[in-house]
Amino acid sequence: MPQTAPLDDLDRAILNELQEDASLSNVELAERVGLSPSPCWRRIRRLEEQGVIQKRVAILDADAVGLPTVVFASVKLKNHGEDALPRFEEKIMGLPQITECYTVSGGVDYLLRIVTTDIRGYESFLREHLLHLPMVAEIHSRIAITQVKRTTALPL
Repeated sequence: MPQTAPLDDLDRAILNELQEDASLSNVELAERVGLSPSPCWRRIRRLEEQGVIQKRVAILDADAVGLPTVVFASVKLKNHGEDALPRFEEKIMGLPQITECYTVSGGVDYLLRIVTTDIRGYESFLREHLLHLPMVAEIHSRIAITQVKRTTALPL
């Protein structure tokens, strides 16, 4: 991975604008941050090459696409043998219902964010996928009731 240079105020301004609307044209973005288009484009390319900008995506409305239920599942593995964690992580990567996976400290090993159609959809997912993984010892689920805040924007 290339070395990342420190971000200056213009980099931060560009990143803040892109976090709010990645569909801005280079001309619109340059105008908003007070640059001409060419230097703005060069900065964006540099930020992409450095890995600061990983990718640009569309953020979908989960309700609109029929996935309104969010479950946070804490997973404890049976053991931490040499291949248990990588095998679990490999399986998780292949399950699109799991939108986030973190290793965590404390009494469990992983925290998963899972999206699904409803509680029955989660139960099916749990029975058909997670409970079939031989390295899993325990799963504790928490159903999200109300989403108070959700953002992908980092505080720059």
